[in-house]
Amino acid sequence: MRRSRAVAAAGAVSAGLLVLAACDKPTPIATVTVGSDSVSSEATCGGEGDALKAADLTKCLQDKGIDEISVDPDETVRFGVDPEIADKGWIILMNGQPLLSESLTKTYTTIPGSVFFNAQYGAQGDSTLVSIKEGEDDTTGLWSFRLKKDT
Repeated sequence: MRRSRAVAAAGAVSAGLLVLAACDKPTPIATVTVGSDSVSSEATCGGEGDALKAADLTKCLQDKGIDEISVDPDETVRFGVDPEIADKGWIILMNGQPLLSESLTKTYTTIPGSVFFNAQYGAQGDSTLVSIKEGEDDTTGLWSFRLKKDT
């Protein structure tokens, strides 16, 4: 009786490990925080280490089903990324164009909210597509968020 329980338990553990092995590993997370509100997302495209093709990147930047957050232009917008993203370097894109001139390697940065609605930086209207691009040379992941002006 004890032996059959042990065999059954070992079988259950083995089956559980097989199920876990079949699961996809989640991509790293990026987070945008404004005041006490935040949105987090797995990669909109890529995020698994392979370089994205230019056509895939362009298509990904047109994705409509992305998380939104309201931004008061007087607030600070905080960007946070998992260490796996920071290790490869990351750049903030605003409407597909680099917002910063250099790649970041830390897991956190802040930018004044007014930047995202300023025409000088390429903003158009009361909504801005902001993306976090992983990779200094080749883009290996893209995390996108829509920032909506809180009026």
